[in-house]
Amino acid sequence: MVARAIVQRSIAPMSASQFHQTQSLSKITMSVKPAAQTTPLPAPTEDSFYISAAQTATRPWLALKHNDTFIVLDSHGDIGASSDATDGLFCRDTRFLSRFELLVNDVPPLLLGSNLRDDNAALVVDLTNPDVVSDQHVVMEKDRVHILRTIFLWCDTAYQRIGVRNYADQTINVRLSIVFANDFADLFEVRGTRRERRGTANAQLRGADQTLLNYHGLDGKLRRTTLTFDPPPDRLTTGSAIYDLRLAPGETRPIFLAAGCNEAEPRPAPFLRALRTARRGLRKATRDHTSVETSNDLFNEMLCRSAADLQMLMTDTPEGRYPYAGIPWFSTTFGRDGLITALQMLWWRPDVAQGVLRRLAAYQAKTNDPLADAEPGKILHEMRGGEMAALREVPFGLYYGSVDSTPLFVLLAGLYLERTGDLETISALWPAIEAALAWIAGPGDPDGDGFVEYKRASDQGLANQGWKDSQDAIFHADGKLAEGEIALAEVQGYVYAAKRMAARCARRLGRDDAAHQLDAEAEKLAKRFEAAFWCPDIETYALALDGAKKPCAVRTSNAGQVLFTGIADPQRAALVAKGLLQPTFFSGWGIRTVAHGQARYNPMSYHNGSIWPHDNALIALGFARYGLKQPVETLFEGLFRAGTYMEHRRLPELFCGFERQRGHGPTLYPVACAPQAWASATPFALLEASLGLQFDPFANEIRLCNPRLPAFLDEVTLRNLQLGSSRVDLRVCRNDDTVSLDTPRISGGIRVSVIYSS
Repeated sequence: MVARAIVQRSIAPMSASQFHQTQSLSKITMSVKPAAQTTPLPAPTEDSFYISAAQTATRPWLALKHNDTFIVLDSHGDIGASSDATDGLFCRDTRFLSRFELLVNDVPPLLLGSNLRDDNAALVVDLTNPDVVSDQHVVMEKDRVHILRTIFLWCDTAYQRIGVRNYADQTINVRLSIVFANDFADLFEVRGTRRERRGTANAQLRGADQTLLNYHGLDGKLRRTTLTFDPPPDRLTTGSAIYDLRLAPGETRPIFLAAGCNEAEPRPAPFLRALRTARRGLRKATRDHTSVETSNDLFNEMLCRSAADLQMLMTDTPEGRYPYAGIPWFSTTFGRDGLITALQMLWWRPDVAQGVLRRLAAYQAKTNDPLADAEPGKILHEMRGGEMAALREVPFGLYYGSVDSTPLFVLLAGLYLERTGDLETISALWPAIEAALAWIAGPGDPDGDGFVEYKRASDQGLANQGWKDSQDAIFHADGKLAEGEIALAEVQGYVYAAKRMAARCARRLGRDDAAHQLDAEAEKLAKRFEAAFWCPDIETYALALDGAKKPCAVRTSNAGQVLFTGIADPQRAALVAKGLLQPTFFSGWGIRTVAHGQARYNPMSYHNGSIWPHDNALIALGFARYGLKQPVETLFEGLFRAGTYMEHRRLPELFCGFERQRGHGPTLYPVACAPQAWASATPFALLEASLGLQFDPFANEIRLCNPRLPAFLDEVTLRNLQLGSSRVDLRVCRNDDTVSLDTPRISGGIRVSVIYSS
């Protein structure tokens, strides 16, 4: 018979952090207050949710993810051991552990080191005991006990092995205490949103080796954390497990732990079996992919970390693999992020684009829902599975408040066809493509002026609905915020490119009349765009048009993304590129989102002066489109140098826009997601821009258009580059401003050519 001890409690709303930041629902705009001034967290306004960002944590974050589960731990492998309240074990937007701390003789152990495996499969932490003092006498000196923690995720379960070894020359007694707790906070609560009401929780024991933490939510769901200990602890309660160990010299004692979310398996798989299965799955998922190796060891490390991070962020869905946007705040399906990440990876991993397109087509809006900003044909912005989304306390269960996801969906579909020749997938997606084009021509252009605009349909929705979605991101030259239905510059470019690519798809599908109409609409849009958005006084394109059709004449990186889409006049594109590389824009590390000297410029802001790697990658692809290879090289070098200063050689979501100084690295943005999908994909997009990679599956040809390698790369080798059933290895070597090309291995009759154009 199973013994049960039950503790009933009501979960109160979370307390405020010492630091807070205003934020437009799904992204961050930070306002940091001194740590000594503890202030209550403001209630959400109609424009903002808040992400709480405590700066007093003394231990850095480390993250692991598998499918819909991720864990954020500190360098000791602990959860909740420092003042930062944003770590934990999360599954489907709910926290399943808010505390999981290891103590040695009732005090924290000393950290020797912690490392993520190169493939992100596990976190390994080395710890040792501090001095043990009794009656002012040292009864056990430090560094006598080695504690090795190995942590990994698999199938909604966090597995952990704690290996304890005695390096002393005598038998010692060691007490290991594992202290645990949970609040079952919704992710939006962890980010700082207050709730008036919450569900109830209870904790119970099941046998001598399991503790169950239960939460009965207001949405009627039971959420459960199942903690399993092997061997059973000497003492187990609903908040701790204690092992009293007596270790002979040289003796090692292993302890295995598992924390299952929603009781995925009442009895989790044994640690070693689960670890082998996880690693086998990882090897299978990465088998037969294109690999990249260069002459620069540091850049190789950056590429390997990016590839591992992208693999970790991939999530198996019923429609295919999908890159979740980032850890910790955006580990879910985001339309814009998934589309841009797939686009950046397209030359390297075209299968990702297929999964993204299928999933977003499956969730394409079919009806009008103002709270969700949904209209027929619109592509998803964000999907959430937590309690608050289920109760519509936040509108993000299925939320459609992005103006660019829909044209990006059509654009990616066309690019996917050009990369793969997969007419079967495009034919199946064609109804979704037509519905997206109908939204662009109809509800997406509410005033009928030919430009796609946005204005939220509900006060709960995002105020700004482009990729710069902070509340203060869209403004005029005097700093006044834009109002009304806003037409963003890069969105018009996305629409232009989408129509061009949709026309090519239509021709391949035998729909010549539709193709002709789409091409004509794209040409008309390009002329209208030049007339309305070009600002001769600042020699760049306006950030946006406001509701009164007044241009936001501000120098921003949005104009660089205009080049990526090909809508820009070539002469004006050259002027834009020249401006983006001036010191007001280019910090030495990358191009700022807003140029120095513009109203609202702030290098520490989220969108008004910071540097976003993915933004720079799209700009680099725009430079390459217009044959501007020296700007590509400059941008590539800056981001590479920035990456060499980053922990794990990992490019973060964004970093501050301060000027590059000799002798030290870029200034980090404190709550940037890392890893983050489109930042991780940036090195691959930069390689594409540098090499000028183009694919023609219908002619079975790969082309390198105006290839040029930056000075830090003498050689780049692409192995197992695939086009249809053909395979090729490419070796590209730098020769000043040109390259030489070698194909050590080639199969399937594929042709490879180098094209230089004036």
